Amino acid sequence: MKRITAITALLLLMIFSIAAQGTTEYTEEITGTESPTEDLSVYDGLSAAEVEGLLLMREEEKLARDVYDALADIWNLRAFSNIAGSEQTHMDAVGRVLATYGIPDPVTDDTPGVFTDAHLQSLYDELVEQGSISAAEAYSVGAMIEDLDIKDLQELMDETENELILMTYASLLRGSENHMRSFTRGLSRYGITYSAQFITDEELSAILMK
Repeated sequence: MKRITAITALLLLMIFSIAAQGTTEYTEEITGTESPTEDLSVYDGLSAAEVEGLLLMREEEKLARDVYDALADIWNLRAFSNIAGSEQTHMDAVGRVLATYGIPDPVTDDTPGVFTDAHLQSLYDELVEQGSISAAEAYSVGAMIEDLDIKDLQELMDETENELILMTYASLLRGSENHMRSFTRGLSRYGITYSAQFITDEELSAILMK
């Protein structure tokens, strides 16, 4: 059985890093400023980092939703369809924050499996391909997505003191931890133990013990 390698995990991280950097294009286009590192007062005092984080999480949650929906169709596993529904809830939560601050939604096409960002489209295609190899590989893909999601949320929470954003991210983080537990349980049925790719082994152990 083909396994998700460290190289694939690194590619995943690199593509998300590119996607995060790309959000500055949104802020520049919206504000007309060439300095996305400065506070964007047009968004009621939100910093550029806060705006970029919200844009990233909106698209990251869509990616997770769409991948899980695709894998649910392939393997008919309830875990994926249930978690895809949860990811839609996460998307909606971030969308409400964007609307609250008048930030244009980066998801201009909500068609499942369709992304305007070429990097995200490539990543979606690769993850679905990986997850279609076997049910065990599908669970591995899910665990890796949640691994990265947890890492991103932890970092974004450290970068803001905005109560609404923190409350939203905390809710998403709890959901991602639940999803991680579900996917690792699925892997255990095949005698596979998931190894953390983005968070630390200690953090993963603490999540799985909750």
